[in-house]
Amino acid sequence: MTELTTGANAPLPETDFGVMITLPSGADIDVTALLIYPEGKVRGDGDMVFYGQLESPGGAVRLTQGVTPRFDFFLNRVPSDVEKIVLTATAETGKTFGQLGDITLEGGGHRLVVAGQGRSEAALILAEVYKRNGQWKIRNVGQGFNGGLAQLATHFGVEIAEESPSTSSPPQPVPQPAKSSSVNLSKVSLTKQDKAISLKKESGKFGKIRINLNWNQGTPKKSFFGISKGGIDLDLGAFVEIRDGTRGVIQALGNTFGNFDREPFVKLMGDDRTGSVSDGEWLEINGDHWHEIQRVLIYAFIYEGVANWQETDGVVRVLVPDQPEIEIRMNEYGSKQGTCAVVELINEGGAVRVERKVEFFAGQKKMDEAYGWGFRWSAGRK
Repeated sequence: MTELTTGANAPLPETDFGVMITLPSGADIDVTALLIYPEGKVRGDGDMVFYGQLESPGGAVRLTQGVTPRFDFFLNRVPSDVEKIVLTATAETGKTFGQLGDITLEGGGHRLVVAGQGRSEAALILAEVYKRNGQWKIRNVGQGFNGGLAQLATHFGVEIAEESPSTSSPPQPVPQPAKSSSVNLSKVSLTKQDKAISLKKESGKFGKIRINLNWNQGTPKKSFFGISKGGIDLDLGAFVEIRDGTRGVIQALGNTFGNFDREPFVKLMGDDRTGSVSDGEWLEINGDHWHEIQRVLIYAFIYEGVANWQETDGVVRVLVPDQPEIEIRMNEYGSKQGTCAVVELINEGGAVRVERKVEFFAGQKKMDEAYGWGFRWSAGRK
């Protein structure tokens, strides 16, 4: 493995490769990959791969989080006008890399060490992957920013949107040579292209995690005989697995509403039979016991009415205190199957990985079989 000192570069022998990043033990450090264009800036939110967006559109760069995070590169998928991909690291508030230690990157046959000793910066450009004369290369950069994340973001044309902007003293605009991208901290939409987001807190306690299902009942239709068919009754449910392997089903069908304060730490708060209640249906997860939960699969099913998910205009929202609202829509398909696996919340090293599913099945039993939960099913009613 070739050692690259600060400023040194070397060719990459393959277009598909991974880079493992070894961080100082116990340090809370976020790593990010930025797709940079000739003007030296990102052009949109999709050009950032970080804990809130684990993959770039098109799949050129993918982040796997953990004690040793890993970036996977598929360089043949990189847009032709991208000049380079920059790997950065930002330290927790109040810390500098001089206090935290060295960062080591290994991948593509090369090893890069970014020394922490003597540094006063809280944000670093670790390395860059770039194309020169048709050859992909990697460079050890090791450039620091005393202003932390904000200064690094400004350098690459990213605006960090404030959650509670001051009305008395609005920030003065800073001229940018290229259009800036704003990381929206108020709402994240999970789509087929951007499927997952990870939420983390140092305490490991997330408070009350609220899941909301809402939909459009629609105008009741008439049959050929003039009888009203009524609206659609769309129900919310969950499969829950505790860390000890115990599994259960939470849904109004069968009156298994769960419990918030004791296992399974998940509770369905009610049953909107018509979709006319403006709030829809709610399910709550006790995030202060997240360390006791392994995974929660959230699903919706049509209890009454014709199964047409485009007509329901259904949407599930995941609301976690002090985190962006997460939205998953179910109306992009016209499936005639009555059950939709919408989103799964997975305990990933203490973080909450929210992963979009939006897959349709002919009932909960078929969904169970597809995901391997292993429940026994019998007919039930409300």
